[in-house]
Amino acid sequence: MLSFEQPIVLALILPVIAGALYFMLKGGNKKLLISRAIVLSLLIVALASPFTLVSQVTEQENPNLVIISDETNSMQLFEEGVADELYESLATKTPTSLVRLTGDKTALGDAVAQYASSDNQVVLVTDGNNNYGKDLEEGLDFAQNVGSTVYAVTPELESNDLSIQIKGDKTAVKGNEYQFEIIVSQAEEVPVEYTFKAYADDKLIRSGTFTQSSKQRSYQIPYKFNDLGANEIKVELSRQADEAEAINNYFTKSVYVVPKPKVQYITDEPDSPLSNILYNLYDTSTTSNISDLDSKKAVVIDNMPGNRISESDVAALKQYVSNGGGVVVTGGERSYEYGDYLNSSIEDILPVTSTPTQWKGGRDIVLVLDISPSTEKHGTLSEVLGNAIYLVQKEELRGAYMGVIAFGKEGHDVSDGLKYLGNAGNREFLEKEMRQLRPSTTSETLLHEGLEVAQEWLNTETETLDLVIISDGGIEDSYEESLNIAKDLKQDNVNFYFVHIRSSAPSQQDGSGNAYAEKLVENIEGTTNNYFKLDAGQRANIIPDESVEPPLNENESTSSYQLFEFNPSHFITQNSNVKANITGYNDVTPKPGANRLVVASNGKPIVTTWRYGLGRVASITTDSGKAGGWSSQMYSGNNSQLISATVNWAVANPQPEEGAVVEAPDTWFGLPATLTLTMYDEKVPELTYRGDELELAFVGENTYEAQIFPKTVGMHYVSGYPIAVNYAIEYRDVGLNEDLPSLIAGNGGKVYSQKEARANLLTDARQNSLQSRMEPVSWKMYFILVALLLFLGEVMLRRGLEIIESRKKQE
Repeated sequence: MLSFEQPIVLALILPVIAGALYFMLKGGNKKLLISRAIVLSLLIVALASPFTLVSQVTEQENPNLVIISDETNSMQLFEEGVADELYESLATKTPTSLVRLTGDKTALGDAVAQYASSDNQVVLVTDGNNNYGKDLEEGLDFAQNVGSTVYAVTPELESNDLSIQIKGDKTAVKGNEYQFEIIVSQAEEVPVEYTFKAYADDKLIRSGTFTQSSKQRSYQIPYKFNDLGANEIKVELSRQADEAEAINNYFTKSVYVVPKPKVQYITDEPDSPLSNILYNLYDTSTTSNISDLDSKKAVVIDNMPGNRISESDVAALKQYVSNGGGVVVTGGERSYEYGDYLNSSIEDILPVTSTPTQWKGGRDIVLVLDISPSTEKHGTLSEVLGNAIYLVQKEELRGAYMGVIAFGKEGHDVSDGLKYLGNAGNREFLEKEMRQLRPSTTSETLLHEGLEVAQEWLNTETETLDLVIISDGGIEDSYEESLNIAKDLKQDNVNFYFVHIRSSAPSQQDGSGNAYAEKLVENIEGTTNNYFKLDAGQRANIIPDESVEPPLNENESTSSYQLFEFNPSHFITQNSNVKANITGYNDVTPKPGANRLVVASNGKPIVTTWRYGLGRVASITTDSGKAGGWSSQMYSGNNSQLISATVNWAVANPQPEEGAVVEAPDTWFGLPATLTLTMYDEKVPELTYRGDELELAFVGENTYEAQIFPKTVGMHYVSGYPIAVNYAIEYRDVGLNEDLPSLIAGNGGKVYSQKEARANLLTDARQNSLQSRMEPVSWKMYFILVALLLFLGEVMLRRGLEIIESRKKQE
């Protein structure tokens, strides 16, 4: 498209046209005036400086490199001097600068964002552990956006090290079971033996000698605090003879114990298993109607019919939840679809509607991923993997089974068959395996090799089958073989999808300009509806229709339904480990935006949550576990943790909302601790730390903040509120970050050993210095030449006609 540097100059064309029309009306030579007007107009266009933008590819023979050397304290475990040797090797061949990071924290994300630019490429010499400032992924995204490639060089690990930490809530409830987690990490994946001792307020509560081969191992430990206010958990790890540091073998966690939160229990059945849980764990008030909600942290409504919940009750509940309260509504034979909840006012705040849910699940999905060298050459590998991970993460597919196959010259099984996506561990496994994929070493792109592996899988499956190919479309060499296998699979009711990542690969299209990928889908499916052509950054929204009910097995009993954790990573389900059957449920449908956490084996939602205003609402769509009811197993033994976790989630913060409430997380040595003070009365108290009054900053309605800067490791107290200060955060993560290769590769870079970097890094940097820029190309001279040619042509034509006319007169 033609653009102009001085478009205002084009306005001069108007007086030229007006002048030509004026002289033509006065009897001037019409042809001559038109010719002159065109010539002048062309010159005016040239004066306006016309130009077009053209893509120009430039290459730097000597690209600018910035080496960021991570020399923070955690790097003491690794070989020293790697960055200096690499700098000396590269500086003689290409412009190279060296930046050093030192201290007790590692801000890799900040460093990448600071030094990456369109004129250079960045080399990280690091263990990849980012613990301060921007996330490393955020820094890499910034570099990619400005056109800078980031590489990583990982030094050799020379010594092992162990670190220990404690994770858990800061607030505990008096007399209730509090669960915390001890995490032991090591730099190498080698067998080690260690001993730790855990104390609560100087009382030994767990000890033992353990063996660990993995990089990380965790221990879940329950404990009950009986003293209100400040409490302390401490763990000591024995130091190994070959360990580099002992500073990270001690960890302290502060816990603030509060009274049992007040809960309003609305029920006509105050002697059910649900009521026993509520009475034991909370300060529970039982009524048969909704009232006096102001001082309550949560409201539990048990099996109440809709006609018992008036419009004024619903209005009070809506205001209560909107202001931050929690509501749990349990089911039974008088609630939800049996209690006329459908389209009622109470249903407005619930995360479900009282209509039968459609079946979700029973689907097998196979991702066939192109990792041929062309995907790296044309910059599409990260897009192939990005689209695959996007599908793994989609909540709509949590009831499905998914497997991953990669192909280049050969097809190979990445996921070891199909994995159930309802399990968070399986999703993490699939993502990890895909992030580690690297291009094949040979240049062929043989799709049929991948399809043959899929054929072996799918021949043993009986559910709905979907096969999703994600590729740059360069399947020319294997098109016919792939089409034949695909047609065989189609006869077995396999649905084909092709996600075509647009690139400059010439083999994307045949001689007629048609995409091979699109032709493949059309020849298999008879339509191109399942063909998706994407640019970089786009994601294919492939969510097949899952509304088909599964075929019932006549031999299978439908009188009992096993419960499954649909979202195991949620606060409610992460430690619940439900192993229970139910015999009945309320048939409901989750609303858009709701979170299904637990489902029955037939796909029906049992625990569903969402946020309403500032508050939280949970629907438990089976009954209270009463004798002769639907769900007695769900309220017995360890299964009851699901109920208490649901109420705890609704309660959110168990701290009483009265007087002044102080909250602050623990911190690390060298970092400040930020305290938040929330006022529930008019008087602002004085907060003191080591005898000095803290300066409070107003940050919101009835909310203030203050900071302290502890100088020592251990317990610190602000007006009696505990804050634990542990070793510097730099010593927490030891060894190489296992996510570093996938992060670097996902943003177009590579990870090298020291030897590989000296041999290949500069070559790769030169290749990645190829940049496509939009350069302006001037059209001014072309308009001047056309004007000149038109003027000279008109003069020559007019002069020739005059000569011919003169000769005719002479004759």
